[in-house]
Amino acid sequence: MKFTDADFVQGFMRMANDGWEQGWHERNGGNLSYRVKDEEVESVRENFEPKEWQPIGTSVPGLAREYFLVTGSGKFFRNVILKPEDSLCMIEIDEAGENYRIVWGLVNGGRPTSELPSHLMNHEVKKQVTDGKYRVIYHAHTTNIIALTFVLPLTAEAFTRELWEMATECPVVFPSGIGVVPWMVPGGREIAVETSKLMKEYDVAVWAHHGMFAAGEDFDLTFGLMHTVEKSAEILVKMRSMQPQKRQTITPEQFRALARDFNVSLPEKFLFEK
Repeated sequence: MKFTDADFVQGFMRMANDGWEQGWHERNGGNLSYRVKDEEVESVRENFEPKEWQPIGTSVPGLAREYFLVTGSGKFFRNVILKPEDSLCMIEIDEAGENYRIVWGLVNGGRPTSELPSHLMNHEVKKQVTDGKYRVIYHAHTTNIIALTFVLPLTAEAFTRELWEMATECPVVFPSGIGVVPWMVPGGREIAVETSKLMKEYDVAVWAHHGMFAAGEDFDLTFGLMHTVEKSAEILVKMRSMQPQKRQTITPEQFRALARDFNVSLPEKFLFEK
């Protein structure tokens, strides 16, 4: 099978293009990674041309021998659907979880996303806490979330509660809430460590003044999560632009009623009285 004809590659390309069309990926902004299933690896193995091993920059022993499809560093999301062989690569992780090698893609040279340590550390956490169900990590420069990081307290409590109040579906879509990482230099191990700590509890982490990280089981659920959070942020930005204070909103007791009817568990730390 031709590599780009595989269903998982097509799904990856579609998600990247959807993000571009939302306006979340100016220039080479954002990155996407997918932990490939064993049977998917075998379906495209005939296309592999393994290159030299390279250091990841961190240690992810829980991902030893796994394969990932990832966007390339400096590559534009708008080109993923047009030139996937130049914009993407599949990588293999070594037995120690400390090195990777490209086995397909980036035909014109380059390396995986500069935020590969963050992606892999988050994949390792999510693989562990979800019994392997989660396979997608997505980072996008979502406009309204970034705007809110300049005006809301940089806490999980502030972001979760404000965004939950903006649309009734939000507590159902992200019932565990949203974590927040204060501004840090992107691309290194330090921000990867802080984000992976939050991913033990949340499926979404806001990077202050930068964007969002989201994790999910598949492309649709992960994109849908990012889309829902960003739409809620857009509503909040518009509401604050019209009037700084809410005239009415969803109350803690109403959130509890919603949780009962939709069979979700909402942490009480977000249901405080204002």
